[in-house]
Amino acid sequence: MADLEIKDLRVSVEDREILKGISLGISKGEVHAVMGPNGSGKSTLSNTLMGHPGYKVEGGEVLFKGKDILQLTPDARSRLGIFLALQYPVVVPGITMNNFLRTALNAHRGYDGKDKSKAVSPKEFRSLVEPHLETLKIEKSFLSRYINEGFSGGEKKRVEILQMAVLKPELAILDETDSGLDIDSIKYVSAAINQLRGPDLGVLIITHYTRILEFIKPDFVHVLVNGSFVLSGGPEVADLLEAKGYSEWVDEPAPAEEVSA
Repeated sequence: MADLEIKDLRVSVEDREILKGISLGISKGEVHAVMGPNGSGKSTLSNTLMGHPGYKVEGGEVLFKGKDILQLTPDARSRLGIFLALQYPVVVPGITMNNFLRTALNAHRGYDGKDKSKAVSPKEFRSLVEPHLETLKIEKSFLSRYINEGFSGGEKKRVEILQMAVLKPELAILDETDSGLDIDSIKYVSAAINQLRGPDLGVLIITHYTRILEFIKPDFVHVLVNGSFVLSGGPEVADLLEAKGYSEWVDEPAPAEEVSA
């Protein structure tokens, strides 16, 4: 049994069925890529896995480490070891990156404000964060800034991966992390993800293009079209899509996915 088991998952948004019974298994140590044209349901999948309330599960189940996560709140899923890098990172005025990251890390460790042994010390926090700042080319001054306020698109995406590096999840879902990035930012993000890649982490990369897969080599590639998987295989599937696109399954460009999908 895989660490993440998605079984016949069906999801709707505003009474419109988006995911139409998909199944997928991901184990730690594996990198899976889900690719598909706009409107295929890729971001619906990522948001559903993380527990976004705007998505209604109509059927199926999702098990992570043997637990039914569909019954868990997003924060409980995070503490269980699931991380989502957002396609559209939000600005949070008034909360610095430093405080946000330390608070999130303390929450994962079960710190309730009382047992100081579970709290991350400033020295330990610096040792956890600073090596990743160098890889991602993020200035230390960013830690004292409000979350994503005044950040460029590339900086926002790099900060998402910084959060992933600090929290050390067991399953990382990267929702179009490459969208809007120039080639340098893609290289920085990919280098950080490759450093984190290993036997203790499963990765689900959701992307429209093959560009990021040139730097992060997937073990498996799945093609999602109109809410269903139409093809699964190894890295050669990405090469096929690079050569032919999605024309085998889609005759015309699909409408953009719903804004929250």
